[in-house]
Amino acid sequence: MSESDPDGAWSLVLHGGARAIDAADRPRFAEGCLEAARIGEAILARGGSAVDAVEAVVRLLEDLPQFNAGTGSVRNADGRVQMDAAIMDGGTLAVGGVGTLEGFRHPVSIARAMLDATPTLLVGEGARCFAEAIGAERADPMQEAMPDQASAGCDTVGCVARDRHGHVAAAGSTGGLAGKAPGRVGDTPLPGCGLYADDAMGAAALSGDGESISRGMLAARALFALADKEPQAAAQAAIEQLSRTGGEAGVILIDPAGRIGIAHNSPQFSMAIAAHWLDTPRADTHVDDLKEWLS
Repeated sequence: MSESDPDGAWSLVLHGGARAIDAADRPRFAEGCLEAARIGEAILARGGSAVDAVEAVVRLLEDLPQFNAGTGSVRNADGRVQMDAAIMDGGTLAVGGVGTLEGFRHPVSIARAMLDATPTLLVGEGARCFAEAIGAERADPMQEAMPDQASAGCDTVGCVARDRHGHVAAAGSTGGLAGKAPGRVGDTPLPGCGLYADDAMGAAALSGDGESISRGMLAARALFALADKEPQAAAQAAIEQLSRTGGEAGVILIDPAGRIGIAHNSPQFSMAIAAHWLDTPRADTHVDDLKEWLS
């Protein structure tokens, strides 16, 4: 596809976390995903980049308190909020990640700024110093933490997208596990585990039990599966790998043509999709409710 083709296909899929969600809360989670999908849709429909779209989507999700990222992040065993985030550009294979970051509003944008830096992952003090050096917006997530910390489970927010120019990108952000050990870094900022993007392969992002996802390198497995499977089958194949490591997870992926796959073994998985072939974005909290639009 031409780099300047204005009629190029575009699509995105995002998630708000793999977890159990009470029936009464499901509309609120779906609506938050739908709001974020509209942000990404507007960027991609006008020819914007996949990297811009996934960052904007995740930034919005970081600001919504129902999701375990940014404003809604859970606390660790010491009662502190330590956040992880990452973003990857499938065109250049540039990746930026931060771990155990404290005191900033949008970890995903700090990760985005690292795409042009030498390190691919900075944690703790290193992440804080980098964030300060770029003038990142400060915030105190501790003051806006989720009211019911125990309900947050191990969810993450994330997005993958394919733009009109044929480029893909992936992003994710999380507060991690409620009550986690101080200094714990999950799968989200680890390339090949919580996310990956490569124009030649596609893009994937995950949510769930981070240690299980990392041990199985599930983002990489999902994209390798795309070599001989349709997107929906590839997503399911990645989730089936959890039979070896245990745990619950959800995966969203997009292939180089922009086709979408979603799978999860968690009770719910809040998500939304937007694409040039849809008249409006769709959102729900279980893959079965969106399966007619999946490949």
